[in-house]
Amino acid sequence: YTPDALVAGNAHLLVARTVTIVSGQNLKRGAVIGKITTGGKYQLSLSAASDGSQVPDLILAEDCDATSADAKALAYSRGDFNANALTLGIAHTVASITEGLRAKGIALLPAVSA
Repeated sequence: YTPDALVAGNAHLLVARTVTIVSGQNLKRGAVIGKITTGGKYQLSLSAASDGSQVPDLILAEDCDATSADAKALAYSRGDFNANALTLGIAHTVASITEGLRAKGIALLPAVSA
């Protein structure tokens, strides 16, 4: 384990679950992922997507290489996170995803240095 400052304190509040990352992606810990409506798999949340994944839902808790096939990964559904340590999809900004994630129990703290 190498500290990466993703978790911004209050580790006792973290809640995670196993999800399926759709093939064709190699995502790093801290990636903001969205759920594809059809099939329920996850991918990096892109603002311009139209399959449901455009809505940020979870934060990837571990690296996940789904380059050649769907892969299982652990993702956070609740906790406090360092906004500077996130990987955002195209056209998402911390400002554009903060309120939506807060409603799900994910707090983004911008003042935490990476």
